[in-house]
Amino acid sequence: MLNLESPTSAYIHVPFCQHRCGYCDFTLVAQKDHLIEEYLAAMEQQLAEVGEGIELQTLFLGGGTPTHLSIEQLQRLFNAIFSHFQLAADSEFSIEANPLNLTEEKIDFLKQVGVNRVSLGVQSFDSDILTFLERDHQPEQIFEIVESLQSRIENTSLDLIFAVPSQSLKDWQTSLANAVQLKIPHLSTYGLTIEKGTTFWSRQKAGLFELPEEELAGTMYEFALEFLDAEGLKHYEISNFARPGYECRHNEVYWTGDPYFGIGPGAASYQNGIRRQNYRSVVTWLKRIAAGDSPISDQEQLSPEDRAREAIIFGLRRRVGIDVAEFASRYGFDLHALAHAAIQKHVKAGFLEETATHLRLTQAGCLLADSVVVDFL
Repeated sequence: MLNLESPTSAYIHVPFCQHRCGYCDFTLVAQKDHLIEEYLAAMEQQLAEVGEGIELQTLFLGGGTPTHLSIEQLQRLFNAIFSHFQLAADSEFSIEANPLNLTEEKIDFLKQVGVNRVSLGVQSFDSDILTFLERDHQPEQIFEIVESLQSRIENTSLDLIFAVPSQSLKDWQTSLANAVQLKIPHLSTYGLTIEKGTTFWSRQKAGLFELPEEELAGTMYEFALEFLDAEGLKHYEISNFARPGYECRHNEVYWTGDPYFGIGPGAASYQNGIRRQNYRSVVTWLKRIAAGDSPISDQEQLSPEDRAREAIIFGLRRRVGIDVAEFASRYGFDLHALAHAAIQKHVKAGFLEETATHLRLTQAGCLLADSVVVDFL
């Protein structure tokens, strides 16, 4: 029942950015490029501990902004990665990028080293919203960059943020229409959340802005579902839409409970039923590796029941939902025996629906997914 296979997916965290946006609580450092060489040396050391000749079906470089690194720095990182991992013939090799980092030279380099999927942090096509979100690009630049990128790497995904202060439904509709006009095969849409510790948190507490009403945020989300579906982008996960065949295979690894490597500050890994989390502080992570200490800050061996409950939470994120028979076979628990009360509660409320084979969120359930899945813990 427990997947003891060696992972065939790896996540590499690159924690460098030019600027930390006010809403961002990811593991990163801004204006700290003097740490890049030390980081690359530490990554070479960490990758050496993985082994050699490991074939990957998916490889994902996230951040931070991986494309903040120069071509020479990226080449050194890729050399370290491919000294220990090799990509399967039909693999997915993704990298997150900031639009203004993508010069034609860098795009050519990424294609040359085998990157075949780029996730672009666009966030909006409205200049006022981009300014509020502290992004460094303008709407007109997006079109030019995406066109240049897609002429070389066709599988391009855009991130868009909705429910931003002062954003109207029309603003959101325009951003979605612009993304579709670019013939993007994958979109990720996220409602703006304010995390403790970010500068937006402090600004909101000081009364400098207010988030839109929940009803407007819900309307924006529902519009995206209907509009993108009509445009051929299918809703395959709570926040993700794709044309057939362009679903993010790497993220599916997380949602289906398969194992994966996680390397770099703040990166998580899952192997043999054990979840490990690296230190989020980049400086702490670097110091521990330099001292020969473990970079792992937390480690948990999941019990069979914990694995099953976690599988429910991740599985409900996928629009196809949970295959009840497959769940019982893989985890050794009957879904209703494990969570009958929660299932009944949310089916009755209209947030979950059962078919002959699956349990899945309804459209209304997608809007309240976090409050639904908490009852399965």
